[in-house]
Amino acid sequence: MITRKEIGKRVSAARRERDLTQEELAKILGIPRTAVTQLEAGRRDLSAIELQRLAYALNLSIDTLLTASYETDAVKEPEGAYTLTTAHEQATDRISEPIFYQEKFRNILLYILSKCSGKPNVGETLLCKLLYFCDFDYYEIYEEHLTGARYLKMAYGPVPEEMSTTVKGMAANGEIQKIKTEFFGKPQTRYLPLIKPNLRTFSAAEKEVIDSVIERMSDWTALMITNYSHNDKPWRATEMNRPIDYELVFYRRPPYSVRIYDENEQDII
Repeated sequence: MITRKEIGKRVSAARRERDLTQEELAKILGIPRTAVTQLEAGRRDLSAIELQRLAYALNLSIDTLLTASYETDAVKEPEGAYTLTTAHEQATDRISEPIFYQEKFRNILLYILSKCSGKPNVGETLLCKLLYFCDFDYYEIYEEHLTGARYLKMAYGPVPEEMSTTVKGMAANGEIQKIKTEFFGKPQTRYLPLIKPNLRTFSAAEKEVIDSVIERMSDWTALMITNYSHNDKPWRATEMNRPIDYELVFYRRPPYSVRIYDENEQDII
């Protein structure tokens, strides 16, 4: 039996052989590009109609595409060659593997603290969740990484792996101050900003998403936001102590989904 992952690999290889980008293939199939990305990653099934359209677009029969002995007829480029197709695909295909932007992460942390550090409920636990929703909400809307931080599924919700190193460095540089206190009788770690964030590191769209998260969630308690994060699809679909895949945001449902999808996207995501 052919798995979804194997079909995804075949589709990706055949698409590239025919000089098609994900965007172009999506238009032929009548589905959004996010769906093609999920298909090639082995995270999405094809309907019968989509399978027929796919076989037509790739100039393959359905039997050939699904046969156990399938082999690609890849056109090999000379080593080191850089074609127009390669350049276009690099510009068009979504980058799902995050690259950590430490400067942006640091400034978003400073920005959140500048807005919220005076609130007694904003300790380290809530701060980590605010960062998570900033990153994952932005990725769902724009299909691009905000900070590229790597979030781990922990018992108290998602935690950015780079958090500990970042706050230690910021404290050592006199950018924030770490304090220990209590909130409703429970121990709490808080951070106070000692410098202002560099807002020039944010685009207008990035700031809009960050402000939206702050407005919606910064008054919640740590318990409230922890429980809420536990029902977000990316957290639910991840094994404990493992990295959370950003691509899982496209399986969100209200009230977690923050993107306005068209009818085609709603049907498959």
